[in-house]
Amino acid sequence: MPSFKIDLSTAVTFVATAPTPKLVSKQTGEVAVDRETGAQLMTVGLLISDEGDGNLYQVTVPSTGIDATLTPGMPVSVIGLKARDWENTFNGQTRHGISFRAVAITAVA
Repeated sequence: MPSFKIDLSTAVTFVATAPTPKLVSKQTGEVAVDRETGAQLMTVGLLISDEGDGNLYQVTVPSTGIDATLTPGMPVSVIGLKARDWENTFNGQTRHGISFRAVAITAVA
């Protein structure tokens, strides 16, 4: 499925939840990896505020693109944010949504 670039040039972005490993399976604890680089994938909660609206997004980022100093409340810069819609069927139930992926998240000085 295609992905779409998200323009954050006028937005203010803060860390809402600290980076955690993205799991393939909660039962096994297997951590997801980037198919191209093999880097472990992390999930970071971001609060993105633009034009008076603020929303919380869970963004997947390779561990190589995570600033080690990220903590909740910290202003950040998000590099290469893209959105992609998804759909899957499990046990006869169809689920769908939008996933968010970034190249890197760095602290703003």
